[in-house]
Amino acid sequence: MTSGEGAPRWRREWRGLSLTASLLAITLLILIADFAANSLMFERARTFVVNSEEVAHAAEHLVVARRVLAAEVPERRPAVARQLSTNRVRISWHPRRRAVDSLAGLPSLRDEIVRAQRELATMDLRLVLVPLSRGGGMAGSVLLPDGSELEFRSRRMVSWSLNWDLLLRFSLPSLIFFAVAWWLVRTSIAPLQRLVAAMRQVGTDDMVLLPEAGQSEVRQLIGAFNRMHERIRQLLANRTQTLLAVGHDLRTPLARLQLRVDGANLDEQTREEMGEDIAEMSELLASLQAFVESGQESGPARAIDLAAMVRSQVDGAIDGGLDAVYIGPDSLEVLAHPAGLRRAIANLLQNAHRYAGSAEVSLRASGGWVELTVADRGPGIPTERLDDVRQPFTRLDTARGRNTRGMGLGLAIVDRVIQAEGGRLDLANRAGGGLAATLWLPQRASDSNNS
Repeated sequence: MTSGEGAPRWRREWRGLSLTASLLAITLLILIADFAANSLMFERARTFVVNSEEVAHAAEHLVVARRVLAAEVPERRPAVARQLSTNRVRISWHPRRRAVDSLAGLPSLRDEIVRAQRELATMDLRLVLVPLSRGGGMAGSVLLPDGSELEFRSRRMVSWSLNWDLLLRFSLPSLIFFAVAWWLVRTSIAPLQRLVAAMRQVGTDDMVLLPEAGQSEVRQLIGAFNRMHERIRQLLANRTQTLLAVGHDLRTPLARLQLRVDGANLDEQTREEMGEDIAEMSELLASLQAFVESGQESGPARAIDLAAMVRSQVDGAIDGGLDAVYIGPDSLEVLAHPAGLRRAIANLLQNAHRYAGSAEVSLRASGGWVELTVADRGPGIPTERLDDVRQPFTRLDTARGRNTRGMGLGLAIVDRVIQAEGGRLDLANRAGGGLAATLWLPQRASDSNNS
């Protein structure tokens, strides 16, 4: 199965890349786009917004400060410079001009200052931009007649974007491209995620073939998985048909054998023993057929009254000699397949009858789940074997005699049925002896339940 045959050419070529190549291409694309966007933002950040009022104030202050300092002797100039400083413009004096590179791209700002005070045009005005804690600032210097330097700093002359606003604008493209990269990567690995989900359904009726989409390695992997699934499905179907056919074919000779025993000239004890053996073989075949068919009911689940079903099963077990008690609601609706669920409950009651002779059956709903527990006071199961008894054909000599009937399929059938309904089977030994088997079923009822 293939997909995307009608997709645009660029998408088909993209899907033709290997997974490694596609991830590298995504990374490279994002890096290039991020670099280009940040470069553009940085270039835009080099354009400055001039505050005309602050420029005029600083220019006037600078001219006055230069005149005052030029009239002072060098020894007093540092102190006078400090006196000339204000909150808006800070003045300092240096005996010789320091080597400070003027930032490129400031001619327009210098022209603005010179227009405010023409006298500054002859003072070798130099400007630099400096980052300040609350925005951009301007620093500069002019020469005094004796070659010394007057340096000034203004916090409000320009609005420069070396602040939180610039940081946000620089980060925004990166965040956007990260989101795009995240989406592209998720798109690339989406077929793998669908494959993982499908692998969890292997062996269930919910398993379906996947479309062969995605990068080349992913398509190959999905194709191999689909072929494997088909082979597994065919093997399981062949096994089921074989076991059902064997069971069906054995019923006929067993029926003939029963007729011959009934008509044979045998003593009563021999006839009874042979009849019991034939009945046990028939029971084994029925158990085998039930195991093969367990969890494979066709059709959608339907609403059933689980409480009524459990009460009916308990009443039948009591009629068969089981000392049983039911504790639970009168009505509790769930969505399930009734035949399999009825067989699972019957198996638990039969186990309790066989190994304990009594059972406590409780039913309740809690947190979106239905909990059905069949507890007995029998010998229980060794803790290290609690998981083993879920496997088919498992018989525990400590829990049953070798002369008891059965193939060790009872709990295996229960486990398969409950798993097919989306639930689980929990087994635990009880304090004081006995076994508690708990069925957990999702409470998928359309109507509210009555207690």
